[in-house]
Amino acid sequence: MVVGGGIAGLVAARELAATGRDVLLLEGSPHVGGKLRSAEVAGLTVDVGAEAMLARRPEGLALAAEVGADVVHPTPAASAVWSRGALRTMPRSLMGVPFDLDQLAASGVLSADGLARAGAETDVLVDDDVSVGDLVAARLGDELVDRLVEPLLGGVYAGHARRISAAAAVPQLLAMARRGSLLEQATAVPTSTAPVFATLPGGMGRLPGLVVEGGGFEVRTSATVRALSRTTSGWALTVGPTTRPETVEADVVVLATPAAATARLLGEVAPDAAEELAAVEAASVAVVTLAFRSRDVPDALFDRSGFLVPPVERRTIKASTFSFAKWAWVRDLDPDVVVLRTSLGRHGEEAVLQADDEGLVRVSLADLAAMAGITARPVDTHVQRWGGALPQYAVGHLDRVARIRAAVAGQPGLAVCGAAYDGVGIPAVIGSARQAVASVTRAE
Repeated sequence: MVVGGGIAGLVAARELAATGRDVLLLEGSPHVGGKLRSAEVAGLTVDVGAEAMLARRPEGLALAAEVGADVVHPTPAASAVWSRGALRTMPRSLMGVPFDLDQLAASGVLSADGLARAGAETDVLVDDDVSVGDLVAARLGDELVDRLVEPLLGGVYAGHARRISAAAAVPQLLAMARRGSLLEQATAVPTSTAPVFATLPGGMGRLPGLVVEGGGFEVRTSATVRALSRTTSGWALTVGPTTRPETVEADVVVLATPAAATARLLGEVAPDAAEELAAVEAASVAVVTLAFRSRDVPDALFDRSGFLVPPVERRTIKASTFSFAKWAWVRDLDPDVVVLRTSLGRHGEEAVLQADDEGLVRVSLADLAAMAGITARPVDTHVQRWGGALPQYAVGHLDRVARIRAAVAGQPGLAVCGAAYDGVGIPAVIGSARQAVASVTRAE
């Protein structure tokens, strides 16, 4: 039995089915796929959730190969950051730590004072876990954090650099800090030509359906699991509305639900794990997809994949992806129409998302006009809201995950997986699912 039909739950169900089990996946919403979702905008089917996966981790590419899907990589279009009144080409970095100070200077992202502070690295001893922002600020200054680290982490976690764990989010950076100078080590990192990201032709929204197809497991949607209890032979799950509850029994259960939902289900059977999971906060975000006529978009934007916006700039959107320039498959859908996205919402700043859909479109258009020069009216729009979608990896997150897994391990036939544990990216979530299945099958 698997609870939760995001990519973690789908992979867990597929893995369990491969062991010869009869597997049922229960998903509370009408759709499987979680944050992998497609929608039609201006007659074109595009991603309205996660649009890419890391190509430098193997799990995502391996899953695509297993389900018979090709992958494609972004075009050479350059990414940018809106800083100090202009779109500036994003300098190469490790989560904001520059690989090349000259390139950082040429980008114009930092002021002269900020650049001087970044170049005068302070040797600060790092023993325990620390936030990414505090670590980089202590070494290279606040301005580098405000104008590079914050937008980069905001794009991944929709969080704040001074609250996100370095050990959990960027362990390579923490390891470098313990060895010595960040700048010296970053400068020595060899330039790689391997693509950083990948997607499926037609978008990541295709992947859930491909995993279900031929996966060997049964799926029930609109099937909310309300309770979990131990039986003499395994587990009992209470499913469905309170007026018509149904009991479903299973020998093995994998919970692939968000942290808050998992905490509720574990309240009776693993209270220590439930308490830890309840403490994992989450950010809500919205993705606004906009379609324009090609002739209405400035020519210069066709060479950019999009841009990030630091919170210090006090704009409403935190990023925009120029899908038409970033992905050849999107551009090929209709040469006369260009599709781009904006994203809004950071942890603790959900007030912006209280606007209705028209309001989110309106503020997106205003910011695009100011920062990218797009002043035309779109031919179509789509707003996708992701409530509580991105777990926040606070300082000490790795220790918390270890305690959760230790508590769950005390219940044979039970495991947890998903974005709340080992990373929010698609490959990390796939790895989490496979680890969960290994834990429940290893014990038999």
